Amino acid sequence: MFEGQPKGLFALALANTGERFGYYTMLAVFALFLRANYGLSPALAGTIYSAFLMFVYFFPLFGGMLADKFGFGKMVTTGIIIMFAGYLLLSVPLGGDSFALIVMLAALLLIGFGTGLFKGNLQVMVGDLYNDPKYADKRDSGFSIFYMAINIGALFAPTAAIKIKEYAEVSLGYSSNDAYHFSFAVACASLILSIAIYYIFRSTFRHTEGGTKKVGAKSDATSGEPELTKEETKQRIVALCLVFAVVIFFWMAFHQNGLSLTYFADEFTAQSAEGMQAMCFDVWNLVAVIFIVYALFSLFQSKTSKGKAISAVVIALAVCFLCFQYNSVDGSVTVSAPIFQQFNPFYVVALTPVSMAIFGSLAAKGKEPSAPRKIAYGMIVAAVAYALMAFSSMGLPMPQTELGADGNPVAVHVADVTPNLLITVYLVLTFGELLLSPMGISFVSKVAPPKYKGMMMGGWFVATAIGNQLVVVGGLLWGAVPLWLCWSVFMGVCLVAAVFMFAMMKRLEKVC
Repeated sequence: MFEGQPKGLFALALANTGERFGYYTMLAVFALFLRANYGLSPALAGTIYSAFLMFVYFFPLFGGMLADKFGFGKMVTTGIIIMFAGYLLLSVPLGGDSFALIVMLAALLLIGFGTGLFKGNLQVMVGDLYNDPKYADKRDSGFSIFYMAINIGALFAPTAAIKIKEYAEVSLGYSSNDAYHFSFAVACASLILSIAIYYIFRSTFRHTEGGTKKVGAKSDATSGEPELTKEETKQRIVALCLVFAVVIFFWMAFHQNGLSLTYFADEFTAQSAEGMQAMCFDVWNLVAVIFIVYALFSLFQSKTSKGKAISAVVIALAVCFLCFQYNSVDGSVTVSAPIFQQFNPFYVVALTPVSMAIFGSLAAKGKEPSAPRKIAYGMIVAAVAYALMAFSSMGLPMPQTELGADGNPVAVHVADVTPNLLITVYLVLTFGELLLSPMGISFVSKVAPPKYKGMMMGGWFVATAIGNQLVVVGGLLWGAVPLWLCWSVFMGVCLVAAVFMFAMMKRLEKVC
């Protein structure tokens, strides 16, 4: 899985892991913070939440344009500095008045713009590592590893957000609302780690940073690839735009994990768990499962008896740890709504080697689906996830609110649906994500005309941004229509997008 990859991949992946850990720590509690700290309605909180996600993924377009001119490395560094300023501002507890709201919005703008300079350009640099012919056939697997690293950071984020908030409340005596800001401060520390990793291992990827002119009219100024004709360039850009149009609807549905699905976890899902189910909500148990998965792959793939022995020991230790944890479960454990967001990154990390093994086997037989076809399949899988939510929500009451002591509306917990529902739905959504997101990024890095790589990667993020802006639909539907109809909307748009993707398949596969 990791063999034969360029060294720069691991450095860039780890730098991105630190940044994503801070981002997802903040995002895990952000929607609940908006409602609790400012007394916002689900719709208004959803509007701010989705607008923030939109800016985070829209600004990479401008970041890519700037990088095409000034270099990817410069934009990555500048982006980290700007993000740090935004998270620092967000971590200051200023209360819930209008001034605090304005400061919070300014912080979100800085975070969005900084992420725009950082995120897309870092991924272009990853793609350029595979311009070397000896790594060309490992591009898809490389992006799968890169995507897995992102989710390692996201895996620990919900637990970190909850534990730090509880520590601020219980040990430091901060109010519930002010304690949220300690979760936001984690991002500042994670960015320091990211920039340290970036510069310590810079020598392994420095050739991808750009920013210097190269001599030779027959090659592109940034990648050394042969120039394309105008017609070839047009065909590639059109194909990319078609893919961008489809992924809008995936992200609209997928990022309900931080909005309507979190509302569902807060208001309709049981707030306690026992026995084996309780173990799912301890992140270290999930880490042990990940160790077992990877050790099993190593056990069967290792070429030496020493490697197999080490893998067997790791599996045995992880199993013993899980048995100890199970025997230590005493009664029920509290289930907090944000903790459900750990399951998606857990599944991504655990299932990435499985996904790579399946597609590797298909590739060896000459049957591996193209990247566009994988994206279309991903849309169908996402539709299945929301079909499950729609079916399971039939008969549930409408969301309810009441006025709290401060006069602001407070969500009421009205049902105790088994946590297994959301755990399963996140599993299905993750299957769709693994088919769509890393493959889409790989497709863009491969197909984008060399002169417009930064801008085209920015285009991928603009599509993501539009999808994230449409996340607000979940907030608008919440409490306005029956739950089954809310989920059916997302099921429907995913199916329509999949049909469109299959209709355009010949044109898309022509440029692969």
